[in-house]
Amino acid sequence: MDEAVENQQDLRGQWFVIQTLSGHENKVRDTINRQLRTGDQVNVYEALIPENKVKEIRRGKAITVTKKLFPGYVLVRMDLYDADGIVDEKAWYFVRSVQGVLGFLGDATRPSPLTEEEFLDMNPALSEEAAAPVLVIGVKVGDIVRIKDGAFMGYEGNVTAIDETRGRLTVVILIFGRSTPVDLEFWQVEQAV
Repeated sequence: MDEAVENQQDLRGQWFVIQTLSGHENKVRDTINRQLRTGDQVNVYEALIPENKVKEIRRGKAITVTKKLFPGYVLVRMDLYDADGIVDEKAWYFVRSVQGVLGFLGDATRPSPLTEEEFLDMNPALSEEAAAPVLVIGVKVGDIVRIKDGAFMGYEGNVTAIDETRGRLTVVILIFGRSTPVDLEFWQVEQAV
């Protein structure tokens, strides 16, 4: 029975984008969610930050970090308008009074909610393909890189292919005056200056 009530609550409200002070996204989200847990009777249901898990190569090791997709913005699920289209002042001021909130995105007097498609586009972590973190290496095909480890350490070459699933890339270097493709791991190269 409790699950049915929770699922019904999950369907309430529409998603709105609020702008926050830079670096205050977590504080705003946590404040809204904490106030909701204390039992405030307001038509605000949850707040979240669009984030994505990303693998980065640091010091030769792949680590997973969480990156904000839209720094300075928080999504809030709420009923801002009643059935007649009139702004719910209590919900409006509940969100606006949180320290660090600059305002709703869009028309200052009548913000528009996100469509379901816009919401899902802003939250790739909610889609099925987001289960595995994306690997970010900082180079792309055509970049010049320096090999920093292995048999070809010190050589510079042109990136011709990137295989993100295997964590490898192909670099073409000059050996004895001939272009030679070399298959390397992401951590073995760095951007040439």
